[in-house]
Amino acid sequence: MTPSPDSFAAPAPGALVLADGTVFEGEMIGAPLAPSGGIASGEVVFNTVMTGYQEVITDPSYAGQIIAFTYPHIGNYGTTVADAESRRPFCRGIVIRDLARRRSNWRADGDLDAYLARHGIAGIAGVDTRRLTRHVRDYGAMPGAFGPAPHDDALERLSAAARAEPGTAGVDLVTEVTTAEPYNAGDGPWRVVAYDLGIKRAITANLGRIATVEVVPAHTTAAEVLAREPHGVFLSNGPGDPQMAGSVTAALGDLLDRVPVFGICLGQQVLGLALGGRSYKLPFGHHGGNVPVREEATGRVEITSQNHNFAIESGSVPGVEETHICLNDGSLEGFACRDVPAFAVQYHPEASPGPHDSRYLFDRFDDLMSQFWARTSDGAGRGPARSHDKAR
Repeated sequence: MTPSPDSFAAPAPGALVLADGTVFEGEMIGAPLAPSGGIASGEVVFNTVMTGYQEVITDPSYAGQIIAFTYPHIGNYGTTVADAESRRPFCRGIVIRDLARRRSNWRADGDLDAYLARHGIAGIAGVDTRRLTRHVRDYGAMPGAFGPAPHDDALERLSAAARAEPGTAGVDLVTEVTTAEPYNAGDGPWRVVAYDLGIKRAITANLGRIATVEVVPAHTTAAEVLAREPHGVFLSNGPGDPQMAGSVTAALGDLLDRVPVFGICLGQQVLGLALGGRSYKLPFGHHGGNVPVREEATGRVEITSQNHNFAIESGSVPGVEETHICLNDGSLEGFACRDVPAFAVQYHPEASPGPHDSRYLFDRFDDLMSQFWARTSDGAGRGPARSHDKAR
């Protein structure tokens, strides 16, 4: 029997308050917060994707953040286990305009509201997300807090929580999302060690086409990596401030020029710091599936998926060729080292969600490993003793 409209429980009124005191009213969804004093807080950012909300919510790069979706209708095709990008969501909450009452998709095994509740993620719907997006765009990503707001005094508690929220600068969020134990993925012919700084399953799937991948915790030392005799090292995406991923930056000092390295997103930032570059925080970050990036060598423009609040300062990294530039703001989107086998991009070539324009970069990593180990396979070079036994 289909429940009548009257049988649905009325959602609790809620509010989102930013650190600057701006208030947005809405209705509570997802995991329940206590009616008196229940609060979710984090850095508020907006994402412009039109589809792929589950992949966004489960991207570990959103640890410490509240995601506001600019697209007005969210939840219309439900959720499915197959679309999760990590073991659970790490975001602090979501903000949407309109939550679909009924899902409609043959792949769905549940609805978004229940999915959020099951994973302990609260949300707020009915928010004027256009006004919120314009505010964040004009004043920058900032801390915020949301929760039930049955009375005016709740706004005071939310405002205090927003002001107390530290945001993402200077906060170690990688430790929160990295794997506790190594695990394997893929069955390709190369051996690649992937640092899990917040790795997505779509990345391991793409790496798995070219390599047998061992995903290791972020605190893994260079000696432990080299003991695995890898053909390549991968630096994954992840949340927050690259300055707080110091153990990986230190490990790269002993890995560069001994094994090819490929970095994505936070991986680019960590590699840039290891090479002597400088990082900085973008005003409101790049979060979406339609960001234009130009490859400098060819002039080709790729439409890319992105999710980062920090970047490497253009011109600050010695010994590299800057290979990709963001056409929206001119920020650095990729570089390749001139003297060591290493390259990185700021955006997400695996997409998920997003366009597939940039998946060729995984093949470029394949080529880099081929070239490097062909040069060293005579025994005179560096690297793992069995590095040249790649089978095609």
